[in-house]
Amino acid sequence: MTCQLCDTTETTDYLCARCSHVLTEQLLRMPVLYRSLAAFLQPAARGAQHGGHAQAVDGALPVSENVLDLRGPGGIVGILEDWRSAVHAARRWPAPVLTVGIPHRVTAAAAALAYSVDWVARCWPEAGQFAQEIRDVHAAAASVVHPQLAEERGTRLGKCPAVDPSEAVCGAVLRHYPGQRAVTCRWCGTVYEPHEWKKLREWIDFEESNTALEQAS
Repeated sequence: MTCQLCDTTETTDYLCARCSHVLTEQLLRMPVLYRSLAAFLQPAARGAQHGGHAQAVDGALPVSENVLDLRGPGGIVGILEDWRSAVHAARRWPAPVLTVGIPHRVTAAAAALAYSVDWVARCWPEAGQFAQEIRDVHAAAASVVHPQLAEERGTRLGKCPAVDPSEAVCGAVLRHYPGQRAVTCRWCGTVYEPHEWKKLREWIDFEESNTALEQAS
């Protein structure tokens, strides 16, 4: 079967090794991202963070709502603790004991989930949904705190057509990120320069049309 997250890599588990590794890294970064979001609660914080001079705006909101949502009960801490409870239930463990204070709760839940990633990847049918939700909340937080860490916020182009020496097609998802001159496959490392984008687009359109026909038949 293919990995439930990237949907390209063949694996005997629910998640491939690469997606499992990325998931663990995202979980371990979550407490730092949560703490760092506090500096961006004020709407002008982003401009001030980069040395700009934010202009006053009449009727400005007292806080940035998207940051407040991430730091609130239903944001990062809620998502992590809901998944931690689901993992405990699936593994028939006692319900998690919550610590005091949201920052400590984020740290505890993220660490506990990171500890269970190997089991999730091998044994849990909910692995793909779990990994996708962690990826999404990580990307939302990272795009505020440090945009370069938001791995999945680029524009999705399609699957990489690079062929290896065994004539196997890479097939990993290609994304273009703001400020990048070329498109680079993060799986096989193939670089597509701007003059190659037309042919790349033609191949992707051809491949996607064939896939659609196969699914319809």
